[in-house]
Amino acid sequence: MPAYTFEALDADGQTHKGLIDADTARAARSQLRARSLVPLAVEPASSAINDGGGKGLNITLWGGRVFNATALGVWTRQLSGLVAAGMPLERALTALTDEAENDKVRNLVATLRGEVNAGSAFARALSQFPREFPASYCAVVAAGEQSGQLGTVLERLADDLEAREALRNKLLAAALYPAIVTLVAIAIVVFLVSYVVPQVAGVFEGSKRALPFLTVVMLGLSGFVRHWGWLVLLLAVAGFTGLWFARKRDSVRLRMDTAVLQLPVIGRLARGFNAARFAGTLAMLAGAGVPILRALQTAAETLNNRALREDALDALVRVREGAPLASALAAKKRFPPLLSMFARLGEQTGQLPPMLQRAADQLAAEVQRRAMSLATVLEPLLIVGMGLVVMLIVLAVLLPIIQLNTLVT
Repeated sequence: MPAYTFEALDADGQTHKGLIDADTARAARSQLRARSLVPLAVEPASSAINDGGGKGLNITLWGGRVFNATALGVWTRQLSGLVAAGMPLERALTALTDEAENDKVRNLVATLRGEVNAGSAFARALSQFPREFPASYCAVVAAGEQSGQLGTVLERLADDLEAREALRNKLLAAALYPAIVTLVAIAIVVFLVSYVVPQVAGVFEGSKRALPFLTVVMLGLSGFVRHWGWLVLLLAVAGFTGLWFARKRDSVRLRMDTAVLQLPVIGRLARGFNAARFAGTLAMLAGAGVPILRALQTAAETLNNRALREDALDALVRVREGAPLASALAAKKRFPPLLSMFARLGEQTGQLPPMLQRAADQLAAEVQRRAMSLATVLEPLLIVGMGLVVMLIVLAVLLPIIQLNTLVT
């Protein structure tokens, strides 16, 4: 039975909003009138999701996803617990609808419940919302439904989502401090060069003595920042904007992602992160019973780096032609050798999903270790670099003073 969102008035003129289950919108209005409510608006819950759950500027500016990565993992964990406890899927979705914290989540879960009640498979209902539930998510759920192990598969899916989000958060945390230090350093240097240096150097303008070379250079830099700093900032913004739009073209993004993989340090981190995500998704899909070709296709689509995605799709072609998975991955040099090694061990022992998961865990641990080591090295380097720049500015200000004192004495 579909779910509808409603807005109605009671006898006292108060507005009521909520969800109601009915076969049609007309039946929903009849139910509201039976409750002594005057229906003002009755719409399918799915339309409220597509509209972003709001009106006006909220649709255009803030109509984002219903679930972020963390919320999707929590919701999947809740659903897996209810289903594993023996609760029917429809009742589990009803319970999650009642416990939803906001209208957008409530409307989404109610729509899923309505599709399941109408006889649709749960995976098919999820696939109607690709922004919320990626293809790999739907494939794992479909495999769980077919095998009759939906609760177990959902729990495994929740574990994968949480592990992936934990790795992402650790990488962001490792990059956050150096980024903050860099921004603060740039702001301080710009302030000193554009304001402090001209104020102090103005004291010596009346003197006919030649200023020290460092002071002259710093005054020239100060004049450039004060007169042309806005143009540099504008060009930087325009450059980043143009780069962002250029990345929307597949050919440009492929070349850019290929160049990223060739960088000395960042390239290894990008390869490790994407390979860990690919191996983890492939292990989860294969372990759930998804055919290997479909699992490879779905896992390849989860890769953010287009160059590695092309390699994964080429490996899919090789496997379709009869090559072992390990050989297909080993032929692609941009994938870490560790991945093909564990894939070969998994094929030889008949334990491909556990071996792929082990490879994903080791790759994720290696990426985390490298990211933390890089952040540990960058932090003192940034502080020392900032100190050197500030020292040069201070010397540029103090040298004329020292020179003047020398002449007076």
